[in-house]
Amino acid sequence: MKITVIGASAGVGLHVTRLALEKGHEVTTLSRRVVPLPDHTKLKRVQGSATSPNDVRAAVEGVDAILVTLGVKSPFATTLFSDSARVLLRVLQETGSSATLIVLTGFGTGDSWDYNSLPMKLLFTLLLKKVYADKSEQERLVAVGYPRWEIVRPGRLSNGAMTDHYRVLDELVNGMRVGAISRADVAHFMLAQAEHPTYLGKYVTLTY
Repeated sequence: MKITVIGASAGVGLHVTRLALEKGHEVTTLSRRVVPLPDHTKLKRVQGSATSPNDVRAAVEGVDAILVTLGVKSPFATTLFSDSARVLLRVLQETGSSATLIVLTGFGTGDSWDYNSLPMKLLFTLLLKKVYADKSEQERLVAVGYPRWEIVRPGRLSNGAMTDHYRVLDELVNGMRVGAISRADVAHFMLAQAEHPTYLGKYVTLTY
């Protein structure tokens, strides 16, 4: 199948790109930086911006699934997530796309905020509040603006190995425990859902 990864130069996006190529998929990447992978006959790199309609269109036309794995290194206020969502949704509408859209955000966005532990709430309030506010807006835009979506909310991301053994939670429950999960395992889940989407229209929490 044909897959686009938006935000593929590092983190979950790089993991999922590598995994998709290993499984024989055709992969198009969109990122500002060059994706640090060897040349591959099934890899197409679009170096550009997730907020540029022309770059986004070049990356997503004709694909079966789009995986959005954007991230920022700074805790300061940003509109990257919501701005990119608006551009992507407009391009999908203009091109008549019916691709599966899988968007990576994080546990603590939207209504999952109330289910976070007290230490995590303090951390988010001190360091990540503005970033997660924009991720929450990204989620809202996707959920109301496109019919075929999944939102993936992992717990704290680690650099551990892929285990293929993690919990997938599609309901928010009082007292739920959401801890760490490796970027590799998040990539494993996202690619599996691109291949066979079973959580369409749901917000999915990932944790060990």
